[in-house]
Amino acid sequence: MLTTFVVILAAAASEPLPNTKIEALPKSAALASDTTSIVELGRLLFFDPILSATRDVACATCHHPQHGWADARPTPLGVHASGLGPRRKLAKGAEFFPLTRNTPTILNAAFNGIESDKPFDHSKSPMFWDNRILSFEAQSLVPIRQREEMRGDVCSETHAVPAMVERLKAIPEYVKLFNAEITAERVAQAIAAYERTLITPDSPFDRFMRGDKTAMNAEQQHGMEVFHRAGCSLCHNGPMLSDFKLHAIGLTDTATQRYEFRTPSLRNLKHTAPYMHHGGTPTLDEVLLFYDRLMDQAAETFEGGDTSLPPLDPLLRKMNMLPEDHTPLKAFLEALNSDDYDKTVPQQVPSGLPVAGIP
Repeated sequence: MLTTFVVILAAAASEPLPNTKIEALPKSAALASDTTSIVELGRLLFFDPILSATRDVACATCHHPQHGWADARPTPLGVHASGLGPRRKLAKGAEFFPLTRNTPTILNAAFNGIESDKPFDHSKSPMFWDNRILSFEAQSLVPIRQREEMRGDVCSETHAVPAMVERLKAIPEYVKLFNAEITAERVAQAIAAYERTLITPDSPFDRFMRGDKTAMNAEQQHGMEVFHRAGCSLCHNGPMLSDFKLHAIGLTDTATQRYEFRTPSLRNLKHTAPYMHHGGTPTLDEVLLFYDRLMDQAAETFEGGDTSLPPLDPLLRKMNMLPEDHTPLKAFLEALNSDDYDKTVPQQVPSGLPVAGIP
């Protein structure tokens, strides 16, 4: 068995290296169908708890502008909880517990799956840490069906979305705003249209890559060189600095026993801590230390060492990050941040329920 495993690794290691090009984001993610009225409808839906069967959880509960359009928690809390972000707590006696995976930011998620020098098809954008859903539209309905997120025990998984549609149909303002029959598909289209406005295409890195050589300072430019030399761009490439592929880096989801997870984007890390699929790494310094240890573990594994550990991606053999690289790497990552994104929250929503994130 060990011999077979080593042969597989050797074969994988001999495959051609991926495209390590990194580049600026497009200036817009909007589709021709994303009209102003549809975007505004999507914004109201996003912040309205009426989408949840319990009527107390909105999309914005776990994806809020106060926390970089994530929730600043290791893992999220949905139904039977109150508060926002790190202050969110389970209700007394609640049986539901945090989900096992960190909440990804929706900033720039409209570009999920984008690759250098290839046509981008938004309908094939991979979503979630395991890429199990494709497109914003499909993703937007998944939490509504999930017991721990927005459904609770109010209805079955099968009836969650149809029941949500009926709740919207009972609200005259939504009937007017949809200006057509309210369907699950139209709800998903409106939410997706709104989410496609939440982008940050003008970070210092983006401006530098478009030709403004003053947008990144010397330390950040050096950090970008180190980023390539250390092998970070083997997986963190393209406009989103992610290949959107599943890789094994020695972490396991204890709930599903999955050990391969999608490469996260490196954009806006300043706003989206904690990190990793389990949200168990609070700072970038700790992320870099994790990869220091991971390279040692990979070297031992690929040399026929401890086979009881989870399998590792062969690309880790190509990494060469040194302790002195940490500072320049962090400088480069800072150039991928942007504070210039929409943080507005509607003061009220058509259901009349409390807007997510407003006391």
